[in-house]
Amino acid sequence: MYARRRRIYFLLMGGCIFLFVSAWSFVRLFSVEAAVALCVVAMVIPPVAAMIANRRGPEDRWWDDPSGDPKSDEWWDELDGKRRHED
Repeated sequence: MYARRRRIYFLLMGGCIFLFVSAWSFVRLFSVEAAVALCVVAMVIPPVAAMIANRRGPEDRWWDDPSGDPKSDEWWDELDGKRRHED
């Protein structure tokens, strides 16, 4: 899953760079308004790409899932206040 998200991220970012470079390389020769519109579209792509790349998949471990190490899980539970250590 991680490889697929990374591939999609790089495709989106490559498309962003392509739009930006093409807008000011040759589209501006025909229409400055179209070049600006391409740049606006390119401006929206990076946040969308970041959301896709950082999306949690169904098989991804979430931050509060147990890690499997009892000592580490006990330590994190104590920090989060889930379980109180009784001395």
